[in-house]
Amino acid sequence: MITLGVDAHKQVHVAVALDDAGREVDRWRGANSPDGWDTLRAWAVSMGDERQWGIEGAWNYGRGLAQQLVSAGETVYEVNARWTAEGRRRARRPGKTDRLDARAVALFVRQEAPQLPRVAADDVTAILDLLTSQREVVVTETTRLRNQLHALLLQIDPQYKDRIPNLETLQALAALETYQSASPAPLQEQRAAIVRQVVQRLRLALQQAAELKRQIETYTEAAGFASLTTIHGVGLIIAGTLAGILGPGIRFSSDAELAAYAGAAPLEASSAGLVRHRLNRGGNRRLNALLHMIMLTQLRNWEPARRYMAKRLAEGKTKREAMRALKRYLVRAVWKAWKKCLAPPSEEPAAKESPNPQ
Repeated sequence: MITLGVDAHKQVHVAVALDDAGREVDRWRGANSPDGWDTLRAWAVSMGDERQWGIEGAWNYGRGLAQQLVSAGETVYEVNARWTAEGRRRARRPGKTDRLDARAVALFVRQEAPQLPRVAADDVTAILDLLTSQREVVVTETTRLRNQLHALLLQIDPQYKDRIPNLETLQALAALETYQSASPAPLQEQRAAIVRQVVQRLRLALQQAAELKRQIETYTEAAGFASLTTIHGVGLIIAGTLAGILGPGIRFSSDAELAAYAGAAPLEASSAGLVRHRLNRGGNRRLNALLHMIMLTQLRNWEPARRYMAKRLAEGKTKREAMRALKRYLVRAVWKAWKKCLAPPSEEPAAKESPNPQ
């Protein structure tokens, strides 16, 4: 079995091949392009029939290579950069070069392949990932534009909120589209003109956010991912975002693997008989933030989550430790709901699982 590790970059990819004993067989460096991917696979095929790949950045700079390899029937694993960084720190020859990074990827795949998320061919989840990521960018832009409007209006009229109390309403946007400064000073007139320009950009961003929301909800329902909304605190937008991150296919064989990927598996930090768990700063931070948002929603208005929190606090855990435990339980609920989303229509679960924490 040849294990190949790829360190993916914007312009070039670097690959290292290891044999069964972990010895370096060969290395490759080439362009990040369709021709380069073909050359890389031909180089790998020349070393043997059994191969497994690990790509650092399989959903970023290495996505094109990963998808071409998967379409060719290759076994490809996604490798998080944090995992290989840990391996480099423990290496006999510390350092950071493209070759060392690729070797670290290959070594990690050779040791941990059964537990790594496997790359599958893009499907509707890739569309959802694109749409939800773009919507997050657009929503962030609307917040930035409203902040800019607030700063400009304060310079023109510090009491503007007496007439326009809320910049988030359509009435406020309509009023600001024809906004004029009460002062004839050229500077104030220019500020008012910029207010009108910013409002135009804000209205466009709001329209784009609304259209993206509609598309996300349509794709989520059509693909059958609405089952994720059975989890308290998950609507169609969050369900689509989860599907985009979790897919394509079943990339994780257990909820423990998903928790590790999300950085939601608390790390034990025990000493002198005192058992504690600290924050895991690794994993997919976007997924971790999404889980944190769902958890806070449950703690605000869902009694089962509140009871679970109270139970953990009564056991002597700190509030932060109890919240991490709840987030870990939430990962299990997401994992079970995701498996149901991907189950064939004829395949019914043996027993109905409850997402409620106990």
